[in-house]
Amino acid sequence: QVQLVESGGGLMQTGGSLRLSCAASGRTISRYVMAWFRQAPGKEREFVASISWSSTRTYYADGVKGRFTISRDNAKNTLYLQMTSLEPEDTAVYYCAAQEQWLDLALRGSADFGSWGQGTQVTVTS
Repeated sequence: QVQLVESGGGLMQTGGSLRLSCAASGRTISRYVMAWFRQAPGKEREFVASISWSSTRTYYADGVKGRFTISRDNAKNTLYLQMTSLEPEDTAVYYCAAQEQWLDLALRGSADFGSWGQGTQVTVTS
């Protein structure tokens, strides 16, 4: 499996922005669907966004549409999540996930992903 390491988390005020990065190693991610999930205390891990091989297909959870943007740079073996207009409800540990695919598509279920990062904490204060 590909190894994933998230970075970029931290503390932000409501309305602020953060850019999360997920660096992949061990394998190239050019044929992996990539995604971001998050988990807040007391809640189940939830889907945030996913992106297909070529970035042709992207999916977003309803709660982050218009605020978050997922992107990838296959040449750099890196996945990104640009988060804007942050809200306290966005506070969570954010996880990068990857799954090798035979088709250029995006996935949304946590069970669909075989590789996970350790997570990076995002805390949004009011």
